[in-house]
Amino acid sequence: MPEGPEIRRTADQLAAAVVGRPLTAAWFHFPELKRYQRDLVGRRITAIAPHGKALLTHFEHGLTLYSHNQLYGVWTIAPAGPRPDSGRSLRVALETEASAILLYSASEVQMWKTAELERHPFLSKLGPDVLDPALKPAAVAKRLQEPRFAGRSLVALLLDQAFLAGMGNYLRSEVLFTAGIAPQRRPADLSAVERQRLAKALLDVPRASYRTRGIEPAAGMRSDYLTDTPAGFRFQVFDREGQPCPRCGDLVVRHELGGRRLYWCPLCQR
Repeated sequence: MPEGPEIRRTADQLAAAVVGRPLTAAWFHFPELKRYQRDLVGRRITAIAPHGKALLTHFEHGLTLYSHNQLYGVWTIAPAGPRPDSGRSLRVALETEASAILLYSASEVQMWKTAELERHPFLSKLGPDVLDPALKPAAVAKRLQEPRFAGRSLVALLLDQAFLAGMGNYLRSEVLFTAGIAPQRRPADLSAVERQRLAKALLDVPRASYRTRGIEPAAGMRSDYLTDTPAGFRFQVFDREGQPCPRCGDLVVRHELGGRRLYWCPLCQR
């Protein structure tokens, strides 16, 4: 599943293709959304913004399309006109005179009044977005001390979107390594210095991944998440089982924790 940086990069690309331009066509696979097709023609998309792993497409007349890629969904950009043969099931098509944004294979797609999004059953449960520039380490450190989070192991907590939205599996490994904290520990067990270090890493790592516009080639990662530029985000421990830790030289280990693979250095992370 894409994580916060990948979702935000997708939002940026989709917005660059269609925001501010009147729609010439709109199509939805889902019967409950068909009634919006005619009304959207001539309307403009004002913004495409992520919240965690959800994508929100805002229209100028007060409606917002909510979509969640889950495991198999993918947004693509294509020239206006005939649809490309992708082998996937098309779910949404929003087209301007020059470009179309197309959503394939997703099942979580809904239309909401923008003013009522705070009541959305998924969005209303999300924590702050790690890529929100208004979110500061002090607020994250305070959140780590809240009773509902403080007693949980970090290996589980860092995947809980109610704690921080946009976190995911590769980010979890990289954040804990950057902070030098073992995954089995709990926020309640951390010293004030450790808590501050973790809070900073929880923002710095996802933001670094987003800024580099892609991940260096790595096994098990979708090709559209990767970049071959020298500035690509480089994994320090994720997917590096048996390789030397870049900090101490000891071997990186892999564990199945919280139902997902996690990589860490037992010597550096305490």
